[in-house]
Amino acid sequence: MKPTDLRGILQYIPRFRDRTFIIAIDGAIAADDNFANLLLDVAVLRSLNIRVVLVHGAARQITALAAREGITPTSFDGTGITDADTLRIAIAAAHHVTHELLQGLATSDLRAVNTNGIVASPVGIIQGVDHLFTGKVEKVDVELFQALLSQGIVPIVPPLGFDGEGRTYRVNSDAIACTLGVALKATKVIYVTPFEGISIAGQIVRQILAADLDEILKIRKADIPAELQSKALYAVRACHEGVPRVHVINGTVDEGLLTEVFSNEGIGTLIYANEYSQVRPARKKDIRQIMQLTKKSMQTEELVKRNRTSLEKQLGDYYVYEIDKNLVGCIALHTYPETSQGELAFLYVSPSHENQGIGRKLIQFVENRAREQNLNELLVLSTQSFTYFQSKVGFTEGSPDDLPPKRREKYDQSGRKSKVLLKKLK
Repeated sequence: MKPTDLRGILQYIPRFRDRTFIIAIDGAIAADDNFANLLLDVAVLRSLNIRVVLVHGAARQITALAAREGITPTSFDGTGITDADTLRIAIAAAHHVTHELLQGLATSDLRAVNTNGIVASPVGIIQGVDHLFTGKVEKVDVELFQALLSQGIVPIVPPLGFDGEGRTYRVNSDAIACTLGVALKATKVIYVTPFEGISIAGQIVRQILAADLDEILKIRKADIPAELQSKALYAVRACHEGVPRVHVINGTVDEGLLTEVFSNEGIGTLIYANEYSQVRPARKKDIRQIMQLTKKSMQTEELVKRNRTSLEKQLGDYYVYEIDKNLVGCIALHTYPETSQGELAFLYVSPSHENQGIGRKLIQFVENRAREQNLNELLVLSTQSFTYFQSKVGFTEGSPDDLPPKRREKYDQSGRKSKVLLKKLK
């Protein structure tokens, strides 16, 4: 789906209207050529009545400013020790990025303000080491943020926190985004980074349950690149504390933010708080999407051609796999009680969601349904995917003589000469 395709975007608008997104932008992205396009994406979100809070980092800018002044910072990202010189540079760097955001949003006629709504306290002394001006979020001024959002104003939150005594602390921007997401009951927290997403043992993960990511952080943290461990940690924490979805995306991709928000496949990693996908019975309103989803495979005869009328007639036999209320797969179970057999049919998974185990989940679902109906045998007719059913799912090759009489008649009439595969259920 092209992000600019209005039809694609429309299906999401009712779910996201008047909801809050926390968008955390790395300092490296604020210095990237695609930064202006990213702010245009933010303008699109605002035009759809999505409330946006912008959090930003400044590590890249701190590095550059420190080099110009000949200073070696004690902390770049709001962790570790922050001495007085590092704090001074961090404040200057943060103000620079905030100005860039204000200026960019003004170009799209969006109103924004730099906020001091993060109340911080010092991290203090850890294992005998005083972290000086490194802070942690103590409290979020929720009323301030809600008041700004209700007026259509975009709050900008620097990687700084303030206490009641007039002191400023350097705070990790990932932690700020997480805390804001929880406090404001955000629908999404989106970390915009220079990376494609979170990789584990060198492989980009497109979606992962927060509990699973938490387990990886505990037992094999080194499998996640050091630059992304903070994102992973706070993504898990946000999900555990009430944020349904956290995204980690590449901010150098043009229209990447819109693609992540308004398409099933996205461009980065989705960390989710619960099982956000499900198999369910197909409904009449799903038929158009099912036809669209399987159109190419029916044209190439990978699937037997079906029309709207035939789907409506046997709608009770069909099931769909849904991710965030969007269909990405389908399957059917046609039953033949007279021979105690069931036919697994019309299995399809969108190419954008292949190799994620969805096909197996659909097959397992149909197997379970067949057992619930006391069927003794499951059969599949296939012209192109028979090796998958044999090697991966436990089917064995049979012959047309194994088909129920009604199904054998259709088989002979079709001329497809499909292979007949069988699996005993009892």
